[in-house]
Amino acid sequence: MDKIKRIKELISVINKYNYNYYVLDNPIIADREYDAIYDELVKLEKETGIVLPDSPTKKVGDTVLEGFKKHTHIQKLYSLDKCNNFSELESWINGVDDEYGKQDFTLEYKFDGLQMTITYENGKFVSAATRGNGYVGEDVTNQVLTIKNVPLVINFKQKIVVQGEAMMKLSVLNEYNKTALEPLKNARNAAAGAIRNLDPRVTGSRNLSMFFYGVPFVEGKKFSSQTELMQFLKDNGFPVFDFFKISNSISEIENIISNVDKTKKNLDILIDGVVVKVNDFKVRDKLGFTSKFPKWAVGYKFEAQELTTKLNNVVWQVGRTGKLTPIAEVEPIELAGATIKRATLNNYGDIIRKGVKINSRVFVRRSNEVIPEILKVASTDETCLDIPKPTHCPCCGAVLKEDGANLFCPNFYGCAEQIDDRINHYVSRNAMNIEGISDKTIKLLRTNLNVKTVADLYDLTENDLLNLEKFKDKKSSNLIKNIASSKNPNFSNFIFALGINGVGEKTAKDLAKKFDSLDELKNASINQLLEIKDIGGVIAQNIYDFFRDENQLKLINDLLNHGINIQYSKVKTINNDVFTGKTIVLTGDLENFTRTELTNKLESYGAKVTSSVSKKTDLVIVGENAGSKLNKAKELGISIMYEPELLKNLK
Repeated sequence: MDKIKRIKELISVINKYNYNYYVLDNPIIADREYDAIYDELVKLEKETGIVLPDSPTKKVGDTVLEGFKKHTHIQKLYSLDKCNNFSELESWINGVDDEYGKQDFTLEYKFDGLQMTITYENGKFVSAATRGNGYVGEDVTNQVLTIKNVPLVINFKQKIVVQGEAMMKLSVLNEYNKTALEPLKNARNAAAGAIRNLDPRVTGSRNLSMFFYGVPFVEGKKFSSQTELMQFLKDNGFPVFDFFKISNSISEIENIISNVDKTKKNLDILIDGVVVKVNDFKVRDKLGFTSKFPKWAVGYKFEAQELTTKLNNVVWQVGRTGKLTPIAEVEPIELAGATIKRATLNNYGDIIRKGVKINSRVFVRRSNEVIPEILKVASTDETCLDIPKPTHCPCCGAVLKEDGANLFCPNFYGCAEQIDDRINHYVSRNAMNIEGISDKTIKLLRTNLNVKTVADLYDLTENDLLNLEKFKDKKSSNLIKNIASSKNPNFSNFIFALGINGVGEKTAKDLAKKFDSLDELKNASINQLLEIKDIGGVIAQNIYDFFRDENQLKLINDLLNHGINIQYSKVKTINNDVFTGKTIVLTGDLENFTRTELTNKLESYGAKVTSSVSKKTDLVIVGENAGSKLNKAKELGISIMYEPELLKNLK
């Protein structure tokens, strides 16, 4: 193909993508795919020596949204050059070192938010703006005034423009979605959509944060280094993220970046890489800028967590509550170290809201190595087909019931997928902990011994089991003993075992602390449930509805009639100077305890055991093969305790 023709095609395509991303806040292509097209354009421009007037390689951002006042930046704002592998990073670092001598480089998180500038005069907040096209952005002063951690007054009295990123923390996103009429799927778009909304009340409802890292313009002061600049920001009350490293060693820089990549899932914010900057401002001045990028900084981008692919089909799965979940079958893609062939959608309402169709191209996200999900439609064409709403259960054929956005199979006692899923959850380690019941065993029990509910497990005899395939005397005897030994569960384990939609282990423990008996929990009002700190409106309604479902109440009564004796005695806190009142995280494999045993022990001392390391963590207990949580603890300077010391401190 003629190179000039290809350049024109790429410019047209990229400008369309830029319009959707910067103006509409509605990206229709994943970052990695965009980068590949953009890099092709850059390569062709270098080969031909031709850069057309409308080439996006000459631009920083795009058009200012209508409805906002325009804000002309005092100093041009630049974008950031990128590299995707250590070879490219090494070439960049070596290029700087070869020309200017061995340099110190700083490392900061590459935030995945919305870049902003704020102007201060006489120590007071004056205005805020988006980056826009680098020259002109949107005046979003009223919107930024709703961000609580942005200082309104600073010590520095001369005119200054500070640069940072508007972010929606993941914990805030999760809390917001508990009561949102339309849940938000992406923290980056949630922040951008909040800032670029004409109604500041919408911005305020998102509870955004900002983190600062630059000073594009300042009167009466010169900085000698990025280190000095960051300290200046801190001294003036600007929130600066606590990750900031400095090194002149390529191997150390690469190790730091690799560690961030491994531990980023523990962060409460979205990042998509690490920014490496020349620390010395005199060297920066010599390096200068291209028309688009500073030559003294580069963004190392992590492997994509999000890509687009074609949706080929949707199949439906039935869970333990009878709820149908649509599973999208997609063209295989390599995403975050895995081959993705299937991705989840929440319910039929989710399909309608997102406009997902057979043959449409869709965004697939894989966050923190969990099950991938369909985020939204990227594009559709004339081959796309609507996804039909099922009317009958795909497992048992029962006529489905509709409840809001969800579809349910009402065949509580006859739907095989429901039965198997309920039993599998009930016998799991953190529920009733009945060992020896695999997925295959559950199917054998259902098809051969007519086990239709978890209560039926307690009717089984050794003779029943001996008739099953591969069940010998010892295996049958052990399973009956394990079933019998589950009859005295702790209240929290029993609550979790019931499989209430949205009630995990922590919520089950919170419920057991709040209510003294099963009867109290069954009769709890919505308002009583909402008094529990981490329970929102959706989960409260799920719990309330569960204990008013005739099938579930019958099942609970059947379990009690089979001898289930719930242990209600509340744990008395034993004082322990080392653990009482501490927030503790467990990581690695411990020789003397299971994770559940140690958690229960520590909670008996009045400790709070959490799953992720943060500034609020007091202690990390470490076993063999510990990974990212140990690294995070070291990074934050949190106390670390290994098993020998643990054993000494346990009473």
